[in-house]
Amino acid sequence: MNYLAHAWLARHSDDALLGGLLGDFVFGQSALQDWPAPVRAEIVRHRRIDRYTDDHPAVVAARTRFGPLRRYAGIVLDVYFDHCLARDWRHWDDAPLAAFTARVYRILRERHATLPPRLQAVAPRMAAHDWLGSYARREAVDHAVRGIATRLSRNGDKLVDCLGVLRAEEAAVEAAFAGFFPDLIENAARMRVGKGSDPHPHDEEPCSKGGLPTGSRGEDATRPESFEQDQRQRK
Repeated sequence: MNYLAHAWLARHSDDALLGGLLGDFVFGQSALQDWPAPVRAEIVRHRRIDRYTDDHPAVVAARTRFGPLRRYAGIVLDVYFDHCLARDWRHWDDAPLAAFTARVYRILRERHATLPPRLQAVAPRMAAHDWLGSYARREAVDHAVRGIATRLSRNGDKLVDCLGVLRAEEAAVEAAFAGFFPDLIENAARMRVGKGSDPHPHDEEPCSKGGLPTGSRGEDATRPESFEQDQRQRK
């Protein structure tokens, strides 16, 4: 999943929400120790959410629709799923999207000094251009994916090529989100119960999101690295 979905799934506290976002910027076991327990727990849960997402049958089926580009489809799906969440926000949350995004930007602003350098660089742009709120507009998906592609060390053209497939398969991808996201909400809630802040050995390497902008999965300077890491796992 991408920034918006991760933040929303961690909305139960400001520490949790921060941890939900940090999952795209904090990697490995040792780096977890730099964060207090509530934040650390959500970084770990972020990784589990990504793994659950990648393995969900509806998401697996959606990736196969991209044919030979399926290795690059994960990041596009993450961005598009944030679009589905933002576009139909009132279906999922009674409070306005603008109120939620303002809370995210406030947390990032208040915690700016503690953020990893890459997120410190991204956060002001995220707020200034309202990356999270922009996902309600369909054109934001193409804009975000094209931005990510320019920062990939290679194969950015293949990522852009995924946009044409997405347009052709959009109804099916939207249906995949509708079938998958309620399952994710239920399972993400279970991931909080009794997990505490202790990571499982399988949580050491995060499943990167293809999410934008990725950096989300907005656009984020971390996305290219996370994306390439993700592709090694999806081969």
